[in-house]
Amino acid sequence: MIKKRLIYPQRVRRIPGQFSWVDHRLVRDRHIESCSPPALALYLFLVTVADYQGLSYYSDPSFMSSLQMDAQTLHEARQNLIRAGLVAYEDPLYQVLSLEPCLQSGPKVQSRTQVDTPVSIGRLFKQILGESS
Repeated sequence: MIKKRLIYPQRVRRIPGQFSWVDHRLVRDRHIESCSPPALALYLFLVTVADYQGLSYYSDPSFMSSLQMDAQTLHEARQNLIRAGLVAYEDPLYQVLSLEPCLQSGPKVQSRTQVDTPVSIGRLFKQILGESS
């Protein structure tokens, strides 16, 4: 077993006072594998600047300047993150989305069965398979 040691003990990472973090499920659940390098750069920037709800109003020119991207690369990176289910975008608003598994995504989600309401396993399978109940 490898024994870990701090290389620079004076630079131990601490949780910052402001909200800014990257969820480890990005790697563990393999979301990162569906993203291009520019998309990952945009995602890192968004999780860094977003507020506690994951919202950011940074403009395209600001992203292009900070990330050294042209408009086409930024557009493709944004579309990559949207397809991967990592962000939602309605100009000019970005929302970094939760990595929690969900059955449906997007801003207009149909109402779900309440958690405290019993549901049969057969009904759940029918819902998953898209059959009517």
